[in-house]
Order: sequence, then C-alpha cells, then structure tokens
Amino acid sequence: MAEMTGARWRTSTRSSSNGGDCVEVADNLPGVVLVRDSKDRDGGTLAFGADVWRAFVGFAGGR
Repeated sequence: MAEMTGARWRTSTRSSSNGGDCVEVADNLPGVVLVRDSKDRDGGTLAFGADVWRAFVGFAGGR
C-alpha cells in the first residue's frame, strides 16, 4: 500500500453531478494517486501509479 501520510484529499471533479458524494482523490504524492469513497473514508483506499491514473482519466474523459 502506498504511504498516505501527507495526502491532500479533494472531491473529484466528476463527482459534482451527484452533489459531490462520490470519489475523493489525492494526487499530491510522488508517483501515486490515491482514490477513496467520500461516503466511507475508512472503507479502503485504491492506489494507482501516476501514469496509470492519467491514462484512466484521459480515457474516461473522452466518454
């Protein structure tokens, strides 16, 4: 699991359509992007390599 100390969480820009209650992202850590459910912050965190996350966002943004 990625080191989460210092993670600065923000609500995903894609979460605005449902009142902001969806996904939080921390992309301020070197080489890793963390993602969690804003309604269950203690429920678990996904960690992605920064390159993988950029590719995902690019793909999802084109939909």
